[in-house]
Amino acid sequence: MMLERIDYTVKRMDGDYAYLVRLDGQTDEEKCVARALLPPEIYEGCKVKYEMLSYEML
Repeated sequence: MMLERIDYTVKRMDGDYAYLVRLDGQTDEEKCVARALLPPEIYEGCKVKYEMLSYEML
């Protein structure tokens, strides 16, 4: 099984959650992610990658 890398933009943050949008345009749907799973230094508009079951800033 191969885990793919997916790049996102942090569209907005609301309390304990961040809403991400894929950069590749495969879907316009926002992905809701608990902020505890994301790097603490994220901010609205930053880019993150999801790879190997974790998120990192780009």
